[in-house]
Amino acid sequence: MDILPILSTLRRHKITALLVVLEIALTCAIVCNAVFLISQRLERMRMPSGVAEHELVEIEVQGIGKPTSAKARAQEDLALLRQIPGVKSAALVNEVPFTNSSWNTSVKLDPKQKLPTLNATQYFGENLLETYGTRLVAGRYFNADEYLDFANVQRDEALQKKVAGVIITHDLAQKLWPGRQPLGQAIYLGDVSVRVVGVVDKLIRPSLFNGDESAQWTMVFPLRMDTSNAGRYVLRAAPQDRERVIAAAVATLRKADPHRVILNKKTLDDYRAEFFQDDRAMAGLLAGVCVALLIVTALGIVGLGSFWVAQRRRTIGVRRALGATRGSILRYFQTENFLLATIGIVLGMGLAYGINLFLMLHYELPRLPSAYFPIGAVALWLIGQVAVLGPAMRAAAVPPVVATRSV
Repeated sequence: MDILPILSTLRRHKITALLVVLEIALTCAIVCNAVFLISQRLERMRMPSGVAEHELVEIEVQGIGKPTSAKARAQEDLALLRQIPGVKSAALVNEVPFTNSSWNTSVKLDPKQKLPTLNATQYFGENLLETYGTRLVAGRYFNADEYLDFANVQRDEALQKKVAGVIITHDLAQKLWPGRQPLGQAIYLGDVSVRVVGVVDKLIRPSLFNGDESAQWTMVFPLRMDTSNAGRYVLRAAPQDRERVIAAAVATLRKADPHRVILNKKTLDDYRAEFFQDDRAMAGLLAGVCVALLIVTALGIVGLGSFWVAQRRRTIGVRRALGATRGSILRYFQTENFLLATIGIVLGMGLAYGINLFLMLHYELPRLPSAYFPIGAVALWLIGQVAVLGPAMRAAAVPPVVATRSV
């Protein structure tokens, strides 16, 4: 019964009502897309690595001058590191997750291909998968006698053909051979072919320069690293022992060879935090924008409600004198605001869809899921009703005598 009087009132205050509708529409459009972007960033930050993150530490060293025997130095270092109390496993590797520094190569399924099928990262290091804690889902790990020295393989093309096999991630296997058994399949790195001997569940590439889709396109080869260049030692220990293990490992490495520099010493948790710091900052910024917009919208509704209550004190008083209850006055203003909010939300949903299409076209973002529209609508309805509650209660509290005597 209040709808017709409300519409009549709104027609007499077109500009004010239009401003509120546009404010709600703009807030709805921006908040829906911002919340979607925040969820995308949070999901990216939870990206699985496939390794025992809370147990791993990395120590990067750089020698001064040319070492007399890089292979012997590496083996001696690993033997000493494994003797440190609390160290479960140790490996000398070529790359570490979340470091933005990766070794990548093109992969073909046929040597006659003109263009590669995809680009994947390459992990090297004896005992790497066991140290990382990566879960094997098919096939096997490498045998101890299958490891070759990376330095020798790099120099000798004939030795490259003797690489025993490759272990790949499940995502890479599905990309290369969808719906097929990957074990025994051959991939080509240039003219060299190597067969898949194992599949691991997850193992993230250190750098995501090709986008999140290729985050798990990873290969592991049975190649043994040495310390001819900067060496990356990865140690696995209980979470509570990591800081102690880092200190002990640094002391051990310096004692074994004083003529080298410790470039880095971090836990993998630290690397992850730094890797996603831009995503975390963007999520925080977008959350701040959403909160600011919602506050401004709520204040706008409060201001409008207060203005209209002041403008219609006489009308309210007349209605009260004719028998209108406080509850009916309260419902009137709540219904009025609900109608404005609904019109604004409908327009905002169309605008949100348009903004999302623009982002999809120019920034390759995914389509905004339809679930965000009802969530945004309910949030704005609730905020609107709460915001107008104060002015509506003040309107309902106007005494009929005072109102009818006002000029």
